[in-house]
Amino acid sequence: MPPQQDPQQDSPVPPRQESRQGPRQEPRHAPSAEEPSAPTAPQAPTAPPGRPAPPAQSAPPTAPPAQPASPTEPPAQPASPAEPPAQPAAPTAPPRPPSRGADTRALTQVLFGQLKGLQPGTSEHNRVRGALIEANLPLVRYAAARFRSRNEPMEDVVQVGTIGLINAIDRFDPDRGVQFPTFAMPTVVGEIKRYFRDNVRTVHVPRRLHELWVQVNAATEDLTTLHGRTPTTAEIAERLRITEDEVLSCIEAGRSYHATSLEAAQEGDGMPGLLDRLGYEDPELAGVEHRDLVRHLLVQLPEREQRILLLRYYNNLTQSQISAELGVSQMHVSRLLARSFARLRSANRIEA
Repeated sequence: MPPQQDPQQDSPVPPRQESRQGPRQEPRHAPSAEEPSAPTAPQAPTAPPGRPAPPAQSAPPTAPPAQPASPTEPPAQPASPAEPPAQPAAPTAPPRPPSRGADTRALTQVLFGQLKGLQPGTSEHNRVRGALIEANLPLVRYAAARFRSRNEPMEDVVQVGTIGLINAIDRFDPDRGVQFPTFAMPTVVGEIKRYFRDNVRTVHVPRRLHELWVQVNAATEDLTTLHGRTPTTAEIAERLRITEDEVLSCIEAGRSYHATSLEAAQEGDGMPGLLDRLGYEDPELAGVEHRDLVRHLLVQLPEREQRILLLRYYNNLTQSQISAELGVSQMHVSRLLARSFARLRSANRIEA
């Protein structure tokens, strides 16, 4: 006789009851491996033949409470997909304070507006003009910094640039719509260049030679980079289309910024200074001009008188010895000497 089956075994599984809070909304994201799946109704085990089937377990009457989301899972999206949650506003950066250059330009415009309505020479005009000079001194320092390699005291360069700044302030017209730094910079730089051209050089060179020296330096650097060696004078002359003599003159002009002291020792070879290597003062140096003058005057005398003078003053012979050598009397030799001296004095243009 077959065993009787439990009447609940063939009965359908009762439908899943919903919680009192309403139907649960499933999250839109895919469930992760760690998230437990929703519980399902257990299947009734099949009884083996010859044994009574175990009673089927009924489904729980209520759905289990929702599990909290793991830290790695993103939060559940709201019910309306078209309206994302409002993002918090990003903190805005604090406004930057105006730069010093902008303040200087604004102050310069205001001061020029005041200066335009003042009478030159008045105390108020001088006060506003002085304020303009002080406000734009950083512009002069910036221009002077370009000449640091000239081995000149920076205070002197700044003073010269300040003169150019004052000239620019006196000539500036704010009604033209040009910024004052744009107008003043060429004036300041030009004043500094003029100072280096006229006052710094120990030996003044022509302007054309100075400008050509700048071109020679630029050509030397280009040819050195091109050939990997110092260029020759012929190569520089061919590059600039000038003669080699002009190139050599430019190189010598470039050395005229500073003179070398005669007492300075030579570097490298350990030799004494130029002053120690100069020759002594020749005591006969003062008589060079006189000897040259006498030589010029002697050729104007007759041959016999020239011989008498040579025997008397170059060979140191007496009048008696000269008269014996020439076969004349001593009195005649004395008269010839007196006449020769008279001719020499008359022909001497210096004493005349």
